Amino acid sequence: MTALIALIRKDLILYLHDRRALLVNLVMPIVIAAFFGSVFGGSGSKGSAIEVALVLQDQSPLGAKIADGLKADANLHVTVLDLEQAKKEVRKGAQKVAIVVPAGFGDAAGAAFFGHSDKPEISLLYDPSQPAVLGMVKGMLTQQVMQVVSAEMFNGQAGHDFTERSLRQLEQAAQTDPDSAVTRDMLKSVLAFQTRATQGAQDAGKPQKAGLSMPFSTREQQVSASSAMQGYNGYAHSFAGMGVQFILFMGVDMGIGILLARRSGVWNRLLAAPVGMSTVVLGRVASATIIAFGLMCVIFVAAHLIFGVQVPNIAGFVGVAFAFALLTACFGMLIAAFGKTPEAARGISIFATLMMVMLGGAWIPSFLFPHWVQQVALVVPVRWAVDGLDAVTWRGLDLAAVMPAIGVQLAFALVFGALALWKFRREQD
Repeated sequence: MTALIALIRKDLILYLHDRRALLVNLVMPIVIAAFFGSVFGGSGSKGSAIEVALVLQDQSPLGAKIADGLKADANLHVTVLDLEQAKKEVRKGAQKVAIVVPAGFGDAAGAAFFGHSDKPEISLLYDPSQPAVLGMVKGMLTQQVMQVVSAEMFNGQAGHDFTERSLRQLEQAAQTDPDSAVTRDMLKSVLAFQTRATQGAQDAGKPQKAGLSMPFSTREQQVSASSAMQGYNGYAHSFAGMGVQFILFMGVDMGIGILLARRSGVWNRLLAAPVGMSTVVLGRVASATIIAFGLMCVIFVAAHLIFGVQVPNIAGFVGVAFAFALLTACFGMLIAAFGKTPEAARGISIFATLMMVMLGGAWIPSFLFPHWVQQVALVVPVRWAVDGLDAVTWRGLDLAAVMPAIGVQLAFALVFGALALWKFRREQD
């Protein structure tokens, strides 16, 4: 036991005196996690408004009302530009979408509202990298156009003029077509109603009635296991992902360090001491586990103090962090056991680490992946580490809910550690 403690103490002292290792494994994940956290929504705040250019070629009152409605939408930041400027801004990515309302749109839309003419087109120029934004803008544009056009046709001057034009046409057709006479009489009643409604609103000083609008509203309510949590926290996930990534890099460095020690002969001299192979390997695993666990704790302390990341399930966090720390240590030993040279092992292990980090959802949340990628990622240990850390932070789940994540990581650690020990013993024999 004294030899094991001495080995662990030696590794800890060497690591803490390595300023490069502390910079890479501690400072870098905090800085990068802060960046990614702000990109993915920060601490649950609403995203910024969508940058939209508006090219208003229609000078009718209806076109002006559509423009005012779009500008009033809190989800949009509307900039009025001419067509060439709008194309230029969208092309370089400064504007996500450009809405082009053509000349004569107001009159044509009013006629098309009742199906009497072809529908006018509103052009949408969009950044090809923003297809999701295009769908959102189309939805908000549809709502504004439908409400403005219907209001104008039912209660506005354009609707009044359209009814009068239709009446003149029906007066001529009624001389030979009895059905037209019936329609003419109906439109006369409609015209009388529009006239009274408009005059009454003007006399009372009331605004014009609104047109058709959405027949329902929505009420958003976040659902989480803890009442203290406020929904998805981009910082919590980013600190989990970046912490996992850079701590895995620490495990890679540990494995490469053993390969360098074997090349220099230090490893063989250590094995020649009165300690067994199992003690040496266990000492390395224990020291690496302590370092990895300490790094994860410090990273999340920084996340809490600087960015307000909450960890309501401390026991769950300790369990997940310790399981991942042990997994990292065993992963490093696996690299050392099967690596031929430090140079070759470094390239392969970094590639394997980046693949695990990418598929595990450390960079981008796994729930954004296609379904088949999510299923494949279940065999990646990093996926369970990141999901476990998400569960004990912004999801606010209890210890029982994260036991599968802890168990899977421990199982991977056991397999990696057993393979590494078997390989070391085989080479020693």
